[in-house]
Amino acid sequence: MFERLQKPFLTVETGEAYQPIRLSYDIYQKNQLLDILNNLKCCEKSPRGEAWTWFWRAECEDVHFESLESYRKNPEHPVRLGTLTIQHDKLYINLPSFKRGCLAVSFFFRTIPETIAKVHNADFINKVFGLDERLPHGFSELFKEDELEKLVHQRLHDYEEVQEKIEHAATAQEAFALLAAYTEAETKKRLPYAERYAFHEHEGQDPDIIFLGFYIFLRSRELVAIRRWYGEMGFNLNTAAKEIVNQVFGEMSDIDIIE
Repeated sequence: MFERLQKPFLTVETGEAYQPIRLSYDIYQKNQLLDILNNLKCCEKSPRGEAWTWFWRAECEDVHFESLESYRKNPEHPVRLGTLTIQHDKLYINLPSFKRGCLAVSFFFRTIPETIAKVHNADFINKVFGLDERLPHGFSELFKEDELEKLVHQRLHDYEEVQEKIEHAATAQEAFALLAAYTEAETKKRLPYAERYAFHEHEGQDPDIIFLGFYIFLRSRELVAIRRWYGEMGFNLNTAAKEIVNQVFGEMSDIDIIE
């Protein structure tokens, strides 16, 4: 354990932990989507296939990484934030960190109308990696569709089951006890290696609230991975979520997406 405490985990060049994440979008109007991506100066088209590299420049020049104030951008060599590919009528955005995932969802929401393409889910890894650890080879090795969908369905089944019990509770106190027990059990569960976050229908909802929920979900898992890396094996989602909520709502005037 002492060796691990002295051993840093892998980070990306902008300072945050390396934790691969893949955003999946449903495409409704492919030609219009291609026009948008090809016209973005921050996206550089690959000479082969329907693929682009997303750079920290031009339209996303103002995307901030306040937590790394010492980082200085080089206009001659802009940071590569991630890659975009279109496969099987889906748009995939592959990124090396949770922070970039949050920034991408917000940026492309403003850039791509939901009538053309809409984010559907985010697949991610619940761990950090050692500097000399073998890294997964490609996103196809990381994310297995059957396993991810099974986790989502199980989580939904568990939630609906406790929701039904709450609705049939004899008293408000009993309902609260059921909810508290469910929440406590969920936060103590061992996080799976790979997990999926599903963006539900949100017509008419404030996008900022949707993005905030996504941020809290990811940030709490990032905290668990990092704190457990440093030996705090009892640190769980419940504690992490409380820290994040206190941070967000206690400092609403100066929020940094994933410090």
